[in-house]
Amino acid sequence: MAQSLKASFLRGVPELWAESFFRGTEKVIKRHKSLADVPGPTTLSFISDLFCKKGLSRLHELQLEGKAKFGPVWKASFGPILTVHVADPSLIEQVLRQEGKHPIRSDLSSWKDYRQCRGHAYGLLTAEGEEWQKLRSLLGKHMLKPKEVEAYSGVLNEVVGDLVKKLRHQRSQDERLVVKDISSEFYKFGLEGISSVLFESRIGCLELTVPQETEKFIQSINTMFVMTLLTMAMPKFLHKIFRRPWQKFSKGHIDKRMAEVAEKVSRGEAVEGKYLTYYLAQEKLSMKAIYGNVTELLLAGVDTISSTLSWSLYELSRHPEVQTALYHEIRDTLQGRLVPSAADVTGMPLMKAVVKEVLRLYPVIPGNARVISDRDIQVGEYTIPKKTLITLCHYATSRDEKTFPNPDKFQPERWLKKDTSFHPYASIPFGFGKRSCIGKRIAELEVYLALARILTHFKVKPEQEDSIVRPMTRTLLVPEKEINLQFADR
Repeated sequence: MAQSLKASFLRGVPELWAESFFRGTEKVIKRHKSLADVPGPTTLSFISDLFCKKGLSRLHELQLEGKAKFGPVWKASFGPILTVHVADPSLIEQVLRQEGKHPIRSDLSSWKDYRQCRGHAYGLLTAEGEEWQKLRSLLGKHMLKPKEVEAYSGVLNEVVGDLVKKLRHQRSQDERLVVKDISSEFYKFGLEGISSVLFESRIGCLELTVPQETEKFIQSINTMFVMTLLTMAMPKFLHKIFRRPWQKFSKGHIDKRMAEVAEKVSRGEAVEGKYLTYYLAQEKLSMKAIYGNVTELLLAGVDTISSTLSWSLYELSRHPEVQTALYHEIRDTLQGRLVPSAADVTGMPLMKAVVKEVLRLYPVIPGNARVISDRDIQVGEYTIPKKTLITLCHYATSRDEKTFPNPDKFQPERWLKKDTSFHPYASIPFGFGKRSCIGKRIAELEVYLALARILTHFKVKPEQEDSIVRPMTRTLLVPEKEINLQFADR
């Protein structure tokens, strides 16, 4: 039929023009493929990859395999959820530029079901629409402006000081000055740091004996991130059976701080708040909304800091020449001072390059997501229907050799070359746009301050030179085994 149509058209029409017309038509047709045309594995093979080949722990590797096998766009079903994977910087940009006024990151249905069942308010991670926009605007005033973030450097430096003391104690327990499982230590540091920002109070994570309540909270967060992937594949009625005790923990600390403020006000004393809970109260948010937001900020902030610090020291220990150069940069910037300020960090380009490279290799969230709810969108040559879950494969794009030569190598200098530029969406570990990580600036500051102090005091080496630690997926990207490092005196 198509050939006869083409033949009839060609009669009396210059051949070159006709061929050009049909080539153009074919291109147009190719650009309008549907969701059904998107390639991908069979449901059976994908389930086999996930549950028979440790796929849940290697979802980041499945991104690389999917891209190699199907191209930059493919689809797969995860339990009841169909998701379209996008693993190309230009196509990720295309998706994010169509996300609309109130972008939806993904449907954290198990988190939402838990909150609805218990009458809790949504926070910034789970809220949507106008409610989300209001929360984002309020929190952004205190978490995204550089001057506002600098105000937290004093309390963060106090926490960093306690971290250095804890590392000294931990290494003293080993004759080779080795600290076992640094991720665990940095996890507690991250929780202590974000708590100091939220409550301006300490919760004992860096004490030699961690309070039982705090230890229970730490374990509940670990369990929550493990279960999040599993509950996505479960029927919704099962979500209610999984307990999540973190709300009670944060509520107790919020109530304590608000009671202290109320007591000062009753005595006619001036109240100066530098912690985030106080600021939220001044914005006249309901206590229910404050509980929800502070709880979700606690959950979001801990692993970002823990993971980035752990991988940073892991790579610096294996690249002593980079570690030495960074130490010299810190020493020259501080000029004899031991405690850096937020302003000092601006004079440390290698420090920033090291953290960028670590987050390229080990993005805390290996795959982000978007749901475009109000319209169909174009992604490359495919039209993706509205309300389709789209997974943005950041791990795959940040390890693409077309963008990053030697993609599996730790090379911070790639970010310092003035004549080199990368696609701005090739490595976006904190996301992009309105749904980007609102705690980015605080997390980066905490990591910079910690790295500067640690490298000022210690020369970090691997426990064993040939020990390789690879990442695994636990909703977030984490080390698959303990990272053990030697902390020698400078």
